[in-house]
Amino acid sequence: MKRLENLFESLLFSARWLLAPFFFGLVVAIGVLFLKFGKELLCLFAMVFFGAEGHPILSILTLVDTALLASLLLIIAFSGYENFVSKFGPDDHEDRPAWMGSVGFSDLKLKLIGAIVAISTVELLKTFLDAENTNPETMAWKVGIHLTFVTSGVLFALTDFIAGKSKAAKK
Repeated sequence: MKRLENLFESLLFSARWLLAPFFFGLVVAIGVLFLKFGKELLCLFAMVFFGAEGHPILSILTLVDTALLASLLLIIAFSGYENFVSKFGPDDHEDRPAWMGSVGFSDLKLKLIGAIVAISTVELLKTFLDAENTNPETMAWKVGIHLTFVTSGVLFALTDFIAGKSKAAKK
């Protein structure tokens, strides 16, 4: 019976590798965002140098938004892989980000909601800068959704703070 248990546990432990393609898919998505970023950058140059239609500030905010999203995907891919699949190679590589290996699930959750709030903020700013082309109902929905993200972020941080206090009190 113990042999069967060990086999089952080994199989279950090996199943973590099923997550690896998901994290690789996030890296592929960063490549797609890179293409979107390049396209938007070309549009910005067209606006500035050739007087094309458009609002340069909106274009710049789209670049910021895309960069934030790409950074978020990279953090999720790296920390998700390290937390759930396997540790990355050399810890002493000079280019290794300082946060790698130290972002736990709770930290990842807070980084995720923080990035979502930042992305939502940029989207809301884009909407306000283009207010003459946005109907009031759409603007109200965007403000409501943004406030929901902000409230969720505060609640996540509060629950993590309370959980941390609870763990500290037990020690």
